[in-house]
Amino acid sequence: MAKYFDVHPDNPQQRTIGGVADLIRSGALVAYPTDSCYALGCQIGNRDGISRIRSIRNLDDRHHFTLVCENFAQLGQFVNFDNDVFRAIKAATPGKYTFILPATREVPRQLLHPKKKTVGVRIPDHVVTQALLAELGEPLLSSTLLLPDEDEPLTQGWEIKERLDHQVDAVVDSGDCGTQPTTVIDFSGGEAEIVRRGAGDTSRFE
Repeated sequence: MAKYFDVHPDNPQQRTIGGVADLIRSGALVAYPTDSCYALGCQIGNRDGISRIRSIRNLDDRHHFTLVCENFAQLGQFVNFDNDVFRAIKAATPGKYTFILPATREVPRQLLHPKKKTVGVRIPDHVVTQALLAELGEPLLSSTLLLPDEDEPLTQGWEIKERLDHQVDAVVDSGDCGTQPTTVIDFSGGEAEIVRRGAGDTSRFE
């Protein structure tokens, strides 16, 4: 059964956040809130966690996983971009965007798009997510918690625990965080290509 963590949305309890971070370091797969919707997350090198995310969401090897980062310094370790792309991303973060970029050698091969060698990255604007990332000291490997054949992501912590109780190790609940996934912008070709229109305003990239 998944552990259930009730976290204050504005003032996350440090002990609780520390407990979630310890679980993640020990190999756990967690469902956690972001500024767009819930996501599934684990450590970057967690092969079992990656496999379980693929299984829960029924994903193929062309799916772009996302590295959810605390800040730009962290993000810059895992992807390559030129000055123009840096400025465009900087102006939109933190926020409800995922950016697809060429990965550095720091990114494990199993996370890369098999042909493009790219990976998704984002910096969320969410108090609880930021507290968890700060405690971890590293990005969370993540994917939107959107179940197969469903149109909208799960957004209530209690419902996620009910439905995924034996598929995830923990659920972090800090209240409703919306149903729209991030807007996805592909910068891997140098120019902005809107891959998915979601919670983030696309006008700045059009």
